Amino acid sequence: MTETELIALVDTLRSQTSEQEWFEFKANRYTPLELGEYISALANAACLCDKPHAYLVFGIHDQTHEVVGTTFDPYTAKGKGDQPLQLWLTLQLQPNLGFTIYPVVYAGKRIVVFEINAAVDRPVSFAGKEWIRIGECKTELRYHPPKAREIWNRTYRLHDWSAEICEQATVQDLDRVALDRAKAEYKTKYPAQASGVDSWDDLTFLNKTRIAVKGRLTNTAILLLGKPESASLIAPAVARISWILKGETNNEKDYEHFGPPFLLSVEAVFNKIRNLTIRHLPDGTLFPLETTQYDPWVLREVLHNCIAHQNYTLQGRINVVETSSAVTFTNVGSFIPGSIEQVIRQDAPQEVYRNPRLAEAMVHLNMIDTQGGGIKKMFATQAKRFFPLPDYDLSSVDRVAVTLRGEIIDEKYTRLLISRTDLDLWDAILLDKIQKKIPISKEQYSRLKKTEAVEGRYPNIFISTMVAAASDDAELKAQYIRNRAFDDQYYRDTILSILRKFETATRQDIDKVLISKLPDILSPEQKKKKIANLLLSLRKKGMLINMGSDKNSCWKLVSH
Repeated sequence: MTETELIALVDTLRSQTSEQEWFEFKANRYTPLELGEYISALANAACLCDKPHAYLVFGIHDQTHEVVGTTFDPYTAKGKGDQPLQLWLTLQLQPNLGFTIYPVVYAGKRIVVFEINAAVDRPVSFAGKEWIRIGECKTELRYHPPKAREIWNRTYRLHDWSAEICEQATVQDLDRVALDRAKAEYKTKYPAQASGVDSWDDLTFLNKTRIAVKGRLTNTAILLLGKPESASLIAPAVARISWILKGETNNEKDYEHFGPPFLLSVEAVFNKIRNLTIRHLPDGTLFPLETTQYDPWVLREVLHNCIAHQNYTLQGRINVVETSSAVTFTNVGSFIPGSIEQVIRQDAPQEVYRNPRLAEAMVHLNMIDTQGGGIKKMFATQAKRFFPLPDYDLSSVDRVAVTLRGEIIDEKYTRLLISRTDLDLWDAILLDKIQKKIPISKEQYSRLKKTEAVEGRYPNIFISTMVAAASDDAELKAQYIRNRAFDDQYYRDTILSILRKFETATRQDIDKVLISKLPDILSPEQKKKKIANLLLSLRKKGMLINMGSDKNSCWKLVSH
């Protein structure tokens, strides 16, 4: 800045009726440590206040804004260890976004102005600690998680990494199988456009789905459709999903890494997860029944969310850690909505996405249903299966962890959900917290008390052992059966049995038999897609062929 610009800036700052969070006046000087902490606090505050710069001005009284002048000389001052102050400050700031020092004579007295660049995509720390200004006070950012998350999220309102052009990438860097699968999924998602898709070449398809822009591939194209070796084209961003199997003592028993194309990698990761059959269910009046540990749709939805919301610029990977009783998914980047309660309660889709272009493409390719609502549907699906609800760990501002439990925690919780069909999703969420020993508020306790779903006095409460008197054993068992899922092999064997008996069968014939056998927790569309996947798996194994067309199929066993 010129001297004229500096004087005009200081005039503007002094005209404020009180100090704002993005600038600070100081009569003389700070210790080197205090100065570094204030640079961190002001950089983070400027980000939250939508200011490109923060200012620290020496030589002006912080209360009266009187110009008193300063003897502070940042060019001769020392940091710790006799290092020059500016060098010492620079080495301690992470990330170092820079600051500029301007000494100037103002109103006949010497002042010093620090112009500090605002935080961009993560909080600025000094000497390993992040600071923030709350009003006129400087405090550690870790005591204010909502403000920390807002700093992490602020950049995504202005910039979409997933929409950036990958300069070196061409269509030759895309996986042919993934590209064909993308077209097939697009036709499934938008059947009215199916005939048009068949006439499009690859670039036209990529442009139409906005995975490419005027023939130039975006980072989204590499993530979803790129060949494994194409991951280097988006470096230093990391495109990797790691599946890790842990033993009972937390030892690593097995692992495998998966890169692009994520459109195909999701299925490969899914096939790694052991989805065992559970035969132990609430005893007493309810007979033991069988179900799988995890709902396939929920597993895929969590993994798709990790892909859609990963902060790829942080150079981390997506982890899928499996144990005998749970699967934990983690991705780097803050949880943009702020809280799970907000997501569950809101009726409208989320307004801000970390990777808008990537999320849009995943919708087009039938990976996620809509841009919003997936988390709430996951909770509802788990509740309908009478299993523990997903556990979200949002304690870190730059990491999200989701755990799906594949075992029953409290049989009373399961029996209550089976018998009490009048309880809504929010009741189930509160009951899930109780079975996991997570405290709930007095207001939430009062809500459950009215439903007679809990017993005891607050805060020592527990799930009621009473079930609805109107429900007998047969009703409970029938309701559970309607919501459980058989193993996929059962459905494949059913298809093969139909073809052995009738030699050929149309898709409509197969649907009539299987749809009634699929669990009620699946929507009609999900049931049809499930059957399509079963037919595809049998065809890939060379066990049957389609003698008709995609629209008018005619399935037949392959003779050996």
